[in-house]
Amino acid sequence: MKHDLDPEGTRLPIRIDETSNGEFFPLSLTPRQQRANALAHEAADENSRRLGLGRRAFLTSSAGAAATLAACNSANPDAGGRYALPAEAGLDEAAADSVLTGDEFIFDVQTHCVDPSGAWAVGKDGQIWQAALSQAFGQAQKCEAGQYDCYSAQTLAKEVYLDSDTDVAVVSALWGSQKSNPTPTHYAAEAREIIEAIGGANSNGRARCLIHGGLLPNDPGHLESMEEKAKVHKVDAWKMYPQWGPDGKGFFLDQSDYADRAFEEARRLGVTTIAVHKGVPLYGLEYAYSDPRDMGRAAVQNPDLTFLVYHSGFEPGQVTEGAYRPESPAGIDRLIKAHQDVGLKPNEGNLYAELGSTWRYFMGRPDEAAHVMGKLLKYFGEDRIMWGTDSIWYGSPQDQIQAFRAFEISEEYQEKFGYPALTAQAKRRIFGLNGAEVYGLDVEKLAGRKLDNVREAHRAENNPSFATYGPKTRRDFITMWREHEGRPG
Repeated sequence: MKHDLDPEGTRLPIRIDETSNGEFFPLSLTPRQQRANALAHEAADENSRRLGLGRRAFLTSSAGAAATLAACNSANPDAGGRYALPAEAGLDEAAADSVLTGDEFIFDVQTHCVDPSGAWAVGKDGQIWQAALSQAFGQAQKCEAGQYDCYSAQTLAKEVYLDSDTDVAVVSALWGSQKSNPTPTHYAAEAREIIEAIGGANSNGRARCLIHGGLLPNDPGHLESMEEKAKVHKVDAWKMYPQWGPDGKGFFLDQSDYADRAFEEARRLGVTTIAVHKGVPLYGLEYAYSDPRDMGRAAVQNPDLTFLVYHSGFEPGQVTEGAYRPESPAGIDRLIKAHQDVGLKPNEGNLYAELGSTWRYFMGRPDEAAHVMGKLLKYFGEDRIMWGTDSIWYGSPQDQIQAFRAFEISEEYQEKFGYPALTAQAKRRIFGLNGAEVYGLDVEKLAGRKLDNVREAHRAENNPSFATYGPKTRRDFITMWREHEGRPG
């Protein structure tokens, strides 16, 4: 794998950039985002000089991260959300650590890795994935030609478990059969073993890496494959893409025989947690089925199942998030309306909102971030929001973790819109305690010492790349989409 460590310190540790996860068009930076990055670079020059450090050394410190977040505050002085930092944090690592480090249990319920052997590169579907992984995604820049080790479970282990504070993660499923899927269930199971070797299994014998089984009931053979995934590979949950269909048409979960049959098989197999891709409309597929309007009804119709709404229904580049508008819902408001229309209450029920790609997108838009987190806290409640990052498509998620630790909703927005405060306890719930309850993990007995020791040794020579991976331009995205033929990733 290529090494890309930016020795001159040209990259910022909190990445506010155009990168997407490959499922939506990369968006140009707003003037305020451009201003924030410019101020952060100015701070890096000035603060590193004052501390007698090179730019690279400064930016790899927590003070470098604090200075970058402070620049975001400066570029957004009137925002309803901000990063709460001590005034001296950009020059004092201890002050920065007081906000940007923590002892929370962090459970990332959405990560990705790819089988580097390329055994899946067979037939038409394998060729589509091969082209996409070799050419379209930005992380291909870390791979040698014709190789896929930059997407491997080992890379996931480094960037998620060692380069961030993540304690447990889920390898989420991609589209495709076991034969032509870059993350076949058997490889996800191997990833689980690799992570266990690095970080140690938890107290009830399950690894720190949990896995999804792909579930596309409108794709021939998927329902039949569920038994092997559950009984042989011991999947922890299912992943659905109801936007996709072999004829280009998806389905809604509250009114489809496809969904009903999938849910019945999930019950029979005893794996009753279902992650559903909603929002982030997949380019080239029918837009309507990305709408989470069915999720409330699906939840109340199936009270014995647990539904995790991945991406929380947000629509990148289409909607500016503001106060909840039930009369004309768009973006995350669609999910909230689906939740409210069936009478679900905060902190109750079997419907959860997940933050993969969502938090990363909004953390450089602090006013919108305040509305997003405020609305989810107000209507779903702190016990029904789950942490996810969509890594390794974006590289290490550490900057997402640091930003979330520091973020707060202004008192003005709390009073004006009725938003709860984003308290330390709420962050603990979101970061991992909610996920632990859904997946049945015993946090108190989690055998974390081995991971802690390995992580401490790894960070003794702190050398993160701060690189982001994923299409960064419209051309990159179109190239990926054409090679991928609109199939979700």
